[in-house]
Amino acid sequence: MKRLCILPVLFGLAGCAGQLPPTEFANAGPAINPLQFFTGHVTSWGVEENRSGQPIAIVTTDCEGTVTGPHSIRMVQVLHVGKAPAQTRIWQFRQTGPHSFIATANDMSGTANGTAAGPEFHWRWVLETHPGDPLANVTMSQYMYEMSDGSVVIRTVASKLDITLLQVTERFKKTGS
Repeated sequence: MKRLCILPVLFGLAGCAGQLPPTEFANAGPAINPLQFFTGHVTSWGVEENRSGQPIAIVTTDCEGTVTGPHSIRMVQVLHVGKAPAQTRIWQFRQTGPHSFIATANDMSGTANGTAAGPEFHWRWVLETHPGDPLANVTMSQYMYEMSDGSVVIRTVASKLDITLLQVTERFKKTGS
């Protein structure tokens, strides 16, 4: 019975833990480089979850990245979410420093800015859900983690006014160069 009483306290303390700072990832493995990973053919499979964490759709992508300069690529990403029609997102990625990257996309407002630390990469951007209507835009916060098998796990959180709307977890795998 005492163990059952302790569990809520432990879970409560775990919920108070802060986010790991990027320095915690710096020496945790080989440095992720999104430009290298997304050059060539990459596919993904994942799950979209609602605010409560309940699965609501299967997400798959098919990506093709092409080098456009010494520190840049263009990536065409075909995104399938559930039974909705496919969406095509065209990314322009560029490395701006040893650990910093920027990107734009055809459905993005402004620029995504990201930082890599060891096998972890994080960036944020604003997605235009209804072009021309800035009130419908949502903030996307995305964390990428390179795994030991060469795949990348990506966790995306879509929010509006700091309220989580949905989350997506995907595993991306290179299928060719």
